[in-house]
Amino acid sequence: MRSILLLLLLGACAVVPPPPAPPLPYPPAARERMVRIALAEWADWGRVVMEPGLPGGSTGAESEPANFPRVLAYWRVVPQDEGAIAGNRRRYAAALAGLPEGEALWREPYWSAAFISFVLASAGVDRREFPPSAAHADYVDALIRDAAAFPAAAPFLPRLPRELPPQPGDLLCTDRSRNPIADWRQRAADGGRFRPMHCDIVTGTAPGVVEVVGGNVRDSVTLTRFPADAAGYLLPWPAGEPAWFVLFQNRLGRLPPWSPLS
Repeated sequence: MRSILLLLLLGACAVVPPPPAPPLPYPPAARERMVRIALAEWADWGRVVMEPGLPGGSTGAESEPANFPRVLAYWRVVPQDEGAIAGNRRRYAAALAGLPEGEALWREPYWSAAFISFVLASAGVDRREFPPSAAHADYVDALIRDAAAFPAAAPFLPRLPRELPPQPGDLLCTDRSRNPIADWRQRAADGGRFRPMHCDIVTGTAPGVVEVVGGNVRDSVTLTRFPADAAGYLLPWPAGEPAWFVLFQNRLGRLPPWSPLS
């Protein structure tokens, strides 16, 4: 009897965590800054351009000592850096001393998710609306959860690429797993387990093309041009290539009070 009373007492004292606060709306300047910052980083790395189907090996740019502070800035935004900063400070010192260890500067861990996190944070998007992470899967899950819990207020809505033409500020993501998912709704079945993903920021569109900027592409910040149809919809990738599973529609500056909800 005493043990039962103790359990009841402990249950009564248990603190139920409060539900997450709804996301805040942002002005159009946040979306515009996202695109501007991504393009500025691309310019700083030498304006590398890649087109699917054309040969393109590593630029080797990430391991040039002159680029050390650029990648370091990306990792400084991420709460858990997987030892990236400590390990690569050591490699940087080795590179300056002409030692072989320096040749591997910033080769690991991969920094593409840190780059996306840096752009969002630098654009002024808070961690509540976009949690920075060393893994794309972490913020992908967070954005999907937010869209489910707050469909009228979520800053990013998960959509399939065939549902709408990409616009500047959207996030376009692929799953690079051995058995990749083809639809963002399949992600729920993973229970949050890690998947190797990659996301790019849409920076521009033109007739027949969608331009995106991503980090750690050809070991640089690279602009990739994907073919699109006359209406701006992305054309499917060739068989065997990584397939997009989600296009996050960017609604920064497109929600009340900045714009009528659409």
